[in-house]
Amino acid sequence: MSILDLHAHIVLEAGFGQAGKFGPELSKDENGVPFFRVGDFQMKPMEYRGTAFMDMDVRMERMAQMGVDRQMLSPNPLTMFHFIPDDVAISFCKVHNDAMAKLVSNYPGKFYGAACLPMQNVDAALEELHRAVNELGLVAAYTGTNYPFPLDDPRLDDFYRELVNLDVPLFLHPASSGGDKGPDDPRLDRFNLTILLGYPYEEMVACATLLFGGVFERHPDVDICISHGGGALPYLFDRFVGMTQFGTWVPESIRAHGLQYMLRKIWFDAHVDGETAHHRLIEVVGEDRLVYGTNFGGWDTPSAADDFAASLTANGEKLLRLN
Repeated sequence: MSILDLHAHIVLEAGFGQAGKFGPELSKDENGVPFFRVGDFQMKPMEYRGTAFMDMDVRMERMAQMGVDRQMLSPNPLTMFHFIPDDVAISFCKVHNDAMAKLVSNYPGKFYGAACLPMQNVDAALEELHRAVNELGLVAAYTGTNYPFPLDDPRLDDFYRELVNLDVPLFLHPASSGGDKGPDDPRLDRFNLTILLGYPYEEMVACATLLFGGVFERHPDVDICISHGGGALPYLFDRFVGMTQFGTWVPESIRAHGLQYMLRKIWFDAHVDGETAHHRLIEVVGEDRLVYGTNFGGWDTPSAADDFAASLTANGEKLLRLN
């Protein structure tokens, strides 16, 4: 079976310098150490050129080695830009989506593109979503987990409705905590804790906000996929259930059907670390809502796709409406 990878970021040359003072910029410091900059935040050392993130020949060679046949390409999480001025974010997303569409059109049936959106301005995000799907042929929306307002905010209801109308899924992936300013919590600015702890935290908060905020009550047909198995939620699931026994904020859907039933309305990419996490994810959310992801090119990319990866291909095709 053809293996489909839905967690594969790409860095597009066309996007460099398209967000004004926020970059993004790929450069080297005075000691020759490469870094990637967005706003005041630098990831160092970081070199994208010549790697699978930017070189399509390198990407396809590594995909062949891993046994991955197709990928949905998604924006670099560091460039979500949900907290910069509206006009700058809108301009960046247009450039990025144009470049994404042009790239994937060169590899029909091999790569699919996801659109970045300026979520700080919902009207602009809706306009760009329409353009990305109807004119550019992109197959999904791809944003951070953290907007200037919560994921259950009523101002997003039109956005969720339009995802259903356009018949495309929404993928949520953490940006660097704090975005262009670096981690909100300065303690995360050491030891790569913004990735080690910040990302799972953001994913868990996203799950909780969608579920407890009643998003799936108001939009039962929306398809939302959260990265890395929902972060820490599967492992704190029993604690979440306990809290729903007495919380006055628990929505009717959870009171009536239980948290696990509602949790299984979310899609998850099954990219988690270790057998214990893998088995716990399946135990809590089942396999019907899991898709295969590799965090392709990242430090935690698996060395090879396995039978489990192949078993999730049909789910990925369903989520992306490829059939």
